[in-house]
Amino acid sequence: MSESTVVVFGDQPPVHLDRVAGRAKVLVCDENSLPQALPTADVLLVWDFTSDAVRDAWPGEGPRPAWVHTASAGVDRLLCPELVASDTVLTNARGVFEQPIAEYVAGLVVAMAKDFHGSWELQRQRRWQHRETMRLAGTRAVVVGAGPIGRAIGSTLAALGVVVDLVGRTARQGVRGGDELPELLPSADWVVSAAPLTDANRGMFDRTVFDRMKSTARFINVGRGPLVVEKDLTAALVARRIAGAALDVFEHEPLASDDPLWDVPGLFVSPHMSGDTVGWRDHLADQFQDNYERWCAGEPLLNIVDKRLGYVPVD
Repeated sequence: MSESTVVVFGDQPPVHLDRVAGRAKVLVCDENSLPQALPTADVLLVWDFTSDAVRDAWPGEGPRPAWVHTASAGVDRLLCPELVASDTVLTNARGVFEQPIAEYVAGLVVAMAKDFHGSWELQRQRRWQHRETMRLAGTRAVVVGAGPIGRAIGSTLAALGVVVDLVGRTARQGVRGGDELPELLPSADWVVSAAPLTDANRGMFDRTVFDRMKSTARFINVGRGPLVVEKDLTAALVARRIAGAALDVFEHEPLASDDPLWDVPGLFVSPHMSGDTVGWRDHLADQFQDNYERWCAGEPLLNIVDKRLGYVPVD
């Protein structure tokens, strides 16, 4: 194969792409230079996966990358009709974020069950107030999203003694179908959103869902922000129709300093960091380079996204 051109989109490109740089021309671009760079690229590495720039700049006709890899699990910020219809192969970072996100969710569940926030607040007030907290083993969790992240969350919670119902788009071995979600919600102590964002599930966690949850239940979203109707979640928390919630992803990111979500009672806010652990950028760079070597060798790429579904199909 002749020397290929790899375009890296992002203001902070990977710290190393040694195995690529030795056999390809590597160009780093930002949002301004991306439209000019895309037609020259054989491969596009989307390092800044928080931007909509690739979707906005994708060429409808003419030269375009043969392969696009995003350093993220979600691909909704990339997909546009032209990319979906093209023969460009799209891959994602499946395999990097699953266990870190599962650990993050488990940490939230433990913290909520044991009221760590209350203990911290009482310590801040120098108050000695004995309390009883929830026993985690035997509680029930509904994890919505049956891909690798959802499955990792389910197995991690199960190790803590939580009874887990995994819900996917369709029912299969060990997975409940999406049409079963309404009947599962009333008995759930924890409802965890770990689904990819598609046109079909945008806004799926709305007032109807929160009204079906019991008053002692908690909701956690580590999937995509637009899965949740934030005003409906806010109303449920303010009215104490549910006991608490945690959001790591939001409709609009970054969350503005004057956004009312910061002050919603019972809501834990984190800045889209559930999958980001020490060394994660190196893992992402290595994963891309492993796939690049497969591409150069003419071997099948790993983590190929079904662009019409919006995710990597589960075997």
